[in-house]
Amino acid sequence: MPIQNMPAQLNLPARYYVESDIYESERQRIFRRHWHMLGPASAVSEPSQYLATELAGWKLFLLRGEDGILRAFHNVCRHRGARLLEEGQGRCTMLRCPYHLWVYDQDGSLRTAPWFGEDPGFRLEDWPLQVVSVETWRGLVFASPAPGISLLEQLGDLPDEVADYPIESFKAVATERFLMKSNWKTYTDNFVEGYHVPGIHPALNKVIEFEKFETIARRNVVRMTAPQRDGSIYGGKWLWAWPNWTLSVFPGGMNTSRINPVSASETELVYDFYFADTSPTRAPQRQRTIETNCAIVRQDFGICEHTQRNYASGAYVPGPLSPRHEQSVAYFQHKVLETLTDSREAAE
Repeated sequence: MPIQNMPAQLNLPARYYVESDIYESERQRIFRRHWHMLGPASAVSEPSQYLATELAGWKLFLLRGEDGILRAFHNVCRHRGARLLEEGQGRCTMLRCPYHLWVYDQDGSLRTAPWFGEDPGFRLEDWPLQVVSVETWRGLVFASPAPGISLLEQLGDLPDEVADYPIESFKAVATERFLMKSNWKTYTDNFVEGYHVPGIHPALNKVIEFEKFETIARRNVVRMTAPQRDGSIYGGKWLWAWPNWTLSVFPGGMNTSRINPVSASETELVYDFYFADTSPTRAPQRQRTIETNCAIVRQDFGICEHTQRNYASGAYVPGPLSPRHEQSVAYFQHKVLETLTDSREAAE
């Protein structure tokens, strides 16, 4: 059911977008304790396949063992903290630290610590890799350093929103990465409302009926819809899911994005594009869809980065949120405040 009749709200104070202590609190209370969509499960579907990535500063990797079990760990050697695997995808039958050549098995247990020397208190079994929780859902893979909630509970009303779409049958075709000089919430505020479409996305505005643009906040998900005009490559349905990822369906496929905070003032966006038809003859249409979507993302860069600089300047005083178009912004910001601390104290 839609979440309605939220009280009128001002935008968050600028300090929530610029202060490093708030960002660190978000890392610990939001990003450490929740599940995060990392991309297509097909990246780790075969034995010995791995995916190494970063999540709000944590280096993680997922590895499908030769026993068929998908596991996830912190990408940190237990000896002196070196990175075990370079970021990206590949295959790995044995984990060997490049620093001092400690070797771990695929289940994370320490196999050897060469040339370590005699130490009666040292036991290999005491130093396994630090475990990260991992699950898959409808063709997507999720991980969490220390989840305080189940994945299905966190997904909220999202499964209902995509129940009629065969999303697990779409094949991952391309990944696009962007680095934006803005806080992750600055970009999220922008994503979950269509109020900015006429001003920032004129080409998109031409192929939708903006007067019928509708934004609905449901449980842990925001749904945005708009009727499409002739010539649109969009599906007219865009979804954002708590705390930091999106899923947008279009004819013959979808894209997902991960809104990954790098610092209080930088955000990485990781977009994956999936299609039902991956034949060579459809390659031009797929590329057009990818390029059109990426152009939309780049248009958001400028406004988000300028807004971020204004937040940092000290000149911004929180303004009112539109009851028609920005109820979803109010919902997202409420979720952030509620998770960080008691919302009444956070607003003071």
